[in-house]
Amino acid sequence: MNPARHLQELKLLHSISTIVDQTIDMRAVVHPILEALAECLDFRVATITLLRKGGDDILIEAAHGLSRAQAQLGHYKLGEGVTGKVVLTGETIILPRTSESPIFLNRTRQGKSDEAFICVPVKEKQEVVGALSVYRPSTDEEQLKEDATILEIVASMLARAVLLRRDLQEQQENLKEENRQLRAELTRRYHPDNIVGNSREMQVLYDQIYQVAKSQATVLIQGETGTGKELVAHAIHYASNRASEPFVRVHCAALPESLIESELFGHVKGAFTGAVSDRKGRFELANGGTIFLDEIGEIPLAIQAKLLRVLQEREFEHVGGVKTIKVNVRIITATHRDLPSMVEKGQFREDLYYRLSVFPIFVPPLIKRKADILLLADYFMAKYAAENDKRVTKFSNEALDLLMRYRWPGNVRELENCIERAVLLADGELIRSEFLSSSVQAPGEPDKPELGVIAIPTLVEGASLSDMVEGYERQILKEALKQTNGNIAAAARQLKSTPRIVSYKVKQFGLAAE
Repeated sequence: MNPARHLQELKLLHSISTIVDQTIDMRAVVHPILEALAECLDFRVATITLLRKGGDDILIEAAHGLSRAQAQLGHYKLGEGVTGKVVLTGETIILPRTSESPIFLNRTRQGKSDEAFICVPVKEKQEVVGALSVYRPSTDEEQLKEDATILEIVASMLARAVLLRRDLQEQQENLKEENRQLRAELTRRYHPDNIVGNSREMQVLYDQIYQVAKSQATVLIQGETGTGKELVAHAIHYASNRASEPFVRVHCAALPESLIESELFGHVKGAFTGAVSDRKGRFELANGGTIFLDEIGEIPLAIQAKLLRVLQEREFEHVGGVKTIKVNVRIITATHRDLPSMVEKGQFREDLYYRLSVFPIFVPPLIKRKADILLLADYFMAKYAAENDKRVTKFSNEALDLLMRYRWPGNVRELENCIERAVLLADGELIRSEFLSSSVQAPGEPDKPELGVIAIPTLVEGASLSDMVEGYERQILKEALKQTNGNIAAAARQLKSTPRIVSYKVKQFGLAAE
């Protein structure tokens, strides 16, 4: 053995050991190792190929001495060519002359011949994960075996880094798939089709969501507390072309005045007591997506001017900073307060109000969409029955009557809480009136019936189904005539019927004299 060559090999192994000890990230070690092999041992080309986990494709992960285009040609199947056979069998293959081997495919260096080619497996214990290959000038068999031994040692040193790299790639793929599934679930959950409600008022709301979703317009969502304004904001975002980007919610009323500027725009280290490091604000976190400013009416006047600049220019500075930050963000706001009245009183900037209300959307209170109460009640009953493993499937007539009569000052949120409690109290399949909250059970003046929302009739002992249906129909006609001052044509229009049918029913039920 050539002593100088032997010393060179020892230096090479020590150098590679040092590289691997510094990090086990394959991306950081593989190129220096291949360069060291080529420089110390006169290898013209050195490559690392990896077997895709769960498949039979073998691809070049890194190469020294090949162009990017050449490296992309190094694609093999398990058992195909020299590389494929080494990965399949886990055994080293030495070719003294590539031109004389029938299994050498020569894909990456077409036209080159009469070189020696050595390919050794990269494996951890008995699992082969790839191969380390080199081209070198042809030499005697003894030298090639010595080179192969060195390469096997290097390959064993690389194996751990290769396995880590493969595991990281697998984790990244799993995270991407999980992220895709989560976004699909969010899209399904907040899609307008899944906002519960079929009333005319909700149909108007759905139309507005679809109209504005694909635009970049700033949206102001107005409505009482508990009507579902945040759900509307989610629906707009997930129906827009920003659906795959962040949706960042800021509850302005929950932020102390001293912190709201930092929360929105971020700060630099040392900007104020407690600012121990730079921090991004919500606008930066929402870059590319949507920011939802809930309860915008609670923003202090001092912050309103800075918010106006973001709306106009899409730029701002960190608190304590001088660098201008540019953002591409869609702004949706919501409030239960009367902003025009606040503008008149000097509590809200007029210019900001007009900037926010480019496309105003009003979410109706539950009292204005009573036709949806029973639909919502059924939805929440099924939801909480499933969550709590209960067999609840229906309401008693008395419970339905109470639900329809109550004014629901807390809107959908109050109804949801009421139904959740009733489901928990139910001891069978039926939600009875006594399971509803005390405020719903409390006696009071019933609401004036709205057309199409007549109280559900209770069962009358001895009465037939046709008798009860006829009584319900009579109530509807009576209410329609009352609201139209006895005008049959107008009543027919409200009922989406014809004057002839309404006139016939009026006479049938003896309502003409009333």
